[in-house]
Amino acid sequence: MPDTMITIHLIAADHSTRELRCAPGQSLMKAAVDAGIEQIAADCGGTLTCATCHVYVDEAWAARLPAPVADEADMLDFAAAPVKPTSRLSCQIALTPELDGLVVHLPATQY
Repeated sequence: MPDTMITIHLIAADHSTRELRCAPGQSLMKAAVDAGIEQIAADCGGTLTCATCHVYVDEAWAARLPAPVADEADMLDFAAAPVKPTSRLSCQIALTPELDGLVVHLPATQY
Protein backbone atom coordinates (compact mmCIF):
# COMPACT_ATOMS: atom_id res chain seq x y z
CA MET A 1 0.00 0.00 0.00
CA PRO A 2 1.44 3.43 -0.93
CA ASP A 3 2.34 5.92 1.80
CA THR A 4 -0.54 8.41 2.02
CA MET A 5 1.10 10.64 4.62
CA ILE A 6 2.37 14.04 3.56
CA THR A 7 5.31 15.97 4.93
CA ILE A 8 5.09 19.57 6.14
CA HIS A 9 8.20 21.59 7.04
CA LEU A 10 7.76 24.19 9.79
CA ILE A 11 10.41 26.85 10.32
CA ALA A 12 10.22 28.77 13.60
CA ALA A 13 11.22 32.41 14.05
CA ASP A 14 14.50 31.21 15.60
CA HIS A 15 15.17 29.23 12.37
CA SER A 16 14.74 25.86 14.06
CA THR A 17 12.84 23.40 11.89
CA ARG A 18 10.33 20.68 12.52
CA GLU A 19 8.98 18.14 10.08
CA LEU A 20 5.43 16.86 10.43
CA ARG A 21 4.08 13.72 8.81
CA CYS A 22 0.33 14.20 8.48
CA ALA A 23 -2.65 12.50 7.00
CA PRO A 24 -4.32 14.45 4.19
CA GLY A 25 -7.76 15.87 4.91
CA GLN A 26 -7.03 17.79 8.09
CA SER A 27 -6.07 21.43 8.46
CA LEU A 28 -2.50 22.52 8.95
CA MET A 29 -3.59 23.96 12.31
CA LYS A 30 -4.97 20.62 13.49
CA ALA A 31 -1.83 18.77 12.42
CA ALA A 32 0.38 21.33 14.20
CA VAL A 33 -1.68 21.30 17.41
CA ASP A 34 -1.75 17.48 17.43
CA ALA A 35 2.06 17.51 17.06
CA GLY A 36 2.46 19.93 19.98
CA ILE A 37 3.72 22.88 17.94
CA GLU A 38 3.59 25.64 20.56
CA GLN A 39 3.86 28.47 18.02
CA ILE A 40 0.34 27.62 16.79
CA ALA A 41 -1.95 28.65 19.65
CA ALA A 42 -5.24 27.96 17.82
CA ASP A 43 -7.35 29.53 20.56
CA CYS A 44 -10.62 29.23 18.63
CA GLY A 45 -9.98 25.65 17.57
CA GLY A 46 -10.20 26.40 13.88
CA THR A 47 -13.52 28.23 13.73
CA LEU A 48 -12.04 31.30 12.00
CA THR A 49 -12.77 33.60 14.93
CA CYS A 50 -9.20 34.43 15.98
CA ALA A 51 -5.79 34.81 14.38
CA THR A 52 -3.70 32.69 16.75
CA CYS A 53 -2.84 30.14 14.07
CA HIS A 54 -1.23 32.75 11.79
CA VAL A 55 1.60 31.42 9.60
CA TYR A 56 3.69 32.58 6.67
CA VAL A 57 3.51 30.20 3.73
CA ASP A 58 6.87 29.97 1.99
CA GLU A 59 6.84 32.02 -1.20
CA ALA A 60 7.58 28.94 -3.30
CA TRP A 61 4.31 27.40 -2.07
CA ALA A 62 1.99 30.39 -1.68
CA ALA A 63 0.56 30.28 -5.21
CA ARG A 64 -0.30 26.59 -4.81
CA LEU A 65 -2.89 27.34 -2.14
CA PRO A 66 -6.40 28.51 -2.85
CA ALA A 67 -6.86 32.23 -2.25
CA PRO A 68 -7.99 33.14 1.26
CA VAL A 69 -11.70 33.72 1.74
CA ALA A 70 -12.77 37.21 2.80
CA ASP A 71 -13.30 36.16 6.43
CA GLU A 72 -9.73 34.84 6.63
CA ALA A 73 -8.32 38.04 5.15
CA ASP A 74 -10.37 40.08 7.64
CA MET A 75 -9.25 37.96 10.60
CA LEU A 76 -5.59 38.42 9.67
CA ASP A 77 -6.05 42.07 10.69
CA PHE A 78 -6.00 40.76 14.28
CA ALA A 79 -2.74 38.82 13.98
CA ALA A 80 -0.16 39.71 16.64
CA ALA A 81 2.81 39.34 14.28
CA PRO A 82 3.18 41.50 11.17
CA VAL A 83 1.01 40.38 8.27
CA LYS A 84 2.90 39.67 5.05
CA PRO A 85 1.69 38.87 1.52
CA THR A 86 2.05 35.14 2.29
CA SER A 87 0.25 35.29 5.65
CA ARG A 88 -2.47 32.71 6.15
CA LEU A 89 -4.44 31.22 9.00
CA SER A 90 -3.35 27.61 9.30
CA CYS A 91 -6.91 26.55 10.15
CA GLN A 92 -7.83 27.46 6.58
CA ILE A 93 -5.08 25.41 4.90
CA ALA A 94 -6.50 22.00 4.05
CA LEU A 95 -3.72 19.45 3.72
CA THR A 96 -3.90 17.59 0.42
CA PRO A 97 -1.43 15.26 -1.30
CA GLU A 98 -0.54 18.17 -3.60
CA LEU A 99 0.88 19.99 -0.56
CA ASP A 100 3.39 17.25 0.24
CA GLY A 101 6.60 19.12 1.11
CA LEU A 102 4.83 22.38 2.07
CA VAL A 103 7.13 24.85 3.84
CA VAL A 104 5.59 27.18 6.42
CA HIS A 105 7.29 29.81 8.56
CA LEU A 106 5.96 30.39 12.08
CA PRO A 107 5.70 33.93 13.45
CA ALA A 108 7.57 34.91 16.60
CA THR A 109 4.31 35.37 18.50
CA GLN A 110 0.58 34.71 18.28
CA TYR A 111 -0.28 37.17 21.12
